[in-house]
Amino acid sequence: MKRPKPLKAVKKFVGRKSPAITEAVREPTAGGVVWRKDSNGKVEILLIQDAKDRWTIPKGHIEEGETAKETAKREITEETGLQEMTMQSWLGKINFRYRRQQSLVLMTTEIFLVEAKGDTNDIKPEEWMKGIKWFSANEALDKIEYEDIGKIILLGLKKIRQGKM
Repeated sequence: MKRPKPLKAVKKFVGRKSPAITEAVREPTAGGVVWRKDSNGKVEILLIQDAKDRWTIPKGHIEEGETAKETAKREITEETGLQEMTMQSWLGKINFRYRRQQSLVLMTTEIFLVEAKGDTNDIKPEEWMKGIKWFSANEALDKIEYEDIGKIILLGLKKIRQGKM
């Protein structure tokens, strides 16, 4: 994967114990709110548990030459093992930032609504994950660690209810 180019040098913070931030980098990512209906017709959401025990949606870095939608599909397949899915509507974009050593990482994630098809019980987490599980819509909203992703899940649930996928 090609490393993102630095945006610009960031001024040093005075009095910080950590090394000063010397650059800001953009990292475009994409992922999906993956859903299915259980045997009772209730919506379930597929979440993954990351290495830090946080529940979130499958997502990852956009590779050169890939669209956000292509990335979302690839990452869902890689992170969940799901082979069949229908890419539905674009739900929105979230932005967050974090520190990685001396860099300020500005991450943008484009999120799609994705209906799981085929054998939706045949899920296999990637080795680095702590877990993967289908949750009822309410459980998923309780488990999700990131407020912005929770809001996107709510938007996806509304689209499913209204049949506007």
